[in-house]
Amino acid sequence: MTKSIKQLALEIEKAGSPEAYVKQQMQKQGFTVTRKNVADLSKKELSAYKQALKKEASEKHKLQQEAWQGYKAYNIVHLGDDIYWNDQDVCDKFDCDDRHVRMQENAIPDFKNPQALAAWLGVSMPQLRGLTYHRECAESIKYRHFTIEKRSGGMRSIWAPNHELKQVQRQILDEILSSLLVHDASHGFMQGRSIFSNALRHTDAKIVVKMDLKDFFPTISFKRVKGLFRKAGYQEQIATLLALLCTEAPRKIIERDGKKYFIALGERCLPQGAPTSPAISNVVCLRLDRRLQGLAESLGYRYTRYADDLTFSQLNDCKKPMSIGALKAAIKNIIESEGFVLHTEKTRITYPHRSQQVTGLVVNGKGLPRVPRKTKRHLRAAIHNLQQGKPLQDGESLEQLKGYAAFIAMSDPKTGQEMLAKLNECQLSLPEST
Repeated sequence: MTKSIKQLALEIEKAGSPEAYVKQQMQKQGFTVTRKNVADLSKKELSAYKQALKKEASEKHKLQQEAWQGYKAYNIVHLGDDIYWNDQDVCDKFDCDDRHVRMQENAIPDFKNPQALAAWLGVSMPQLRGLTYHRECAESIKYRHFTIEKRSGGMRSIWAPNHELKQVQRQILDEILSSLLVHDASHGFMQGRSIFSNALRHTDAKIVVKMDLKDFFPTISFKRVKGLFRKAGYQEQIATLLALLCTEAPRKIIERDGKKYFIALGERCLPQGAPTSPAISNVVCLRLDRRLQGLAESLGYRYTRYADDLTFSQLNDCKKPMSIGALKAAIKNIIESEGFVLHTEKTRITYPHRSQQVTGLVVNGKGLPRVPRKTKRHLRAAIHNLQQGKPLQDGESLEQLKGYAAFIAMSDPKTGQEMLAKLNECQLSLPEST
């Protein structure tokens, strides 16, 4: 191939398609053979005609291969199983009429085509295709799987992106997702907000109602994420690519004949472990939060959401009837109509005579939210045992204790930092496996 890939791609684009480019080159280079009626040809003429057709076919095949290499170097072409893609579909009827206005208001970058998106992300078109390509059965994926222990017990499954994909996701997070509108009731994964700010909204409550959304991240599918980017103003191609970069199918890992395979168990969704997933979940929940906030206010309640944890509370001096039954039924209807599932087994209702906890902090009375005394006592005892050279309890680790100290620091910075400093001092005397 004498032409550079870039030059070849430009000529294909100018021609209109790889097929049009091949046709032009065949005519330009004199390889196109004028068709003849073989019945009118002599034996010698027929032989020459056949040779010319054979050369034409050979040269056409070479040009087709050349054109294909040039075309796929600068185009997506295909994105795998069940993912609609057409290189020519730049715009469609689902484009927002005011998409440019929306993007300017949100101060997010616009992209004329996939090539512009790839350039913005600092990757080539083949790299972008590789990062977004979907396979139902794959020998390798862009995520690493592991489990961590939940503070409440049980194990949490994590799918962490590799370095290349993580960098891309962080750029999408920092320059697109962080600019999109999120409801004021949302407190999880947001700068300046925390479990403390979430709990602070529910102090001095007559009643606290806590609910949980089941399978929160898996419920937010590829289609919903793509819809988010479309509503932000992005057109079909760009929204599809951005949604693919931020989602992955839940997978089962199997081994056969010494090879490992990653089998998709369902449609693509938000992976727990991707830096983009928390921000996307908050944006997707905008309408849910608006509706739940409106419901809460109509019944005399306060409302916040921290990731998948929903909290409603009513002030002690509120004169409106509690309407707990009406509240629970209406919440369930709103949640289901917004495409989420209520984890009914985790619904908790507490009154002032019991410990009222919101995102792990006690909110009884008019004071600030605080860590339960039991948690502080447990951590102080663990630190004391470490200082005395005693081993950790079964199933307990230093990282877990540090997590408790960080948790305490969110509501009581002085105590939490002191505990964390003591744990760091103890670390030097612990075995490496601790």
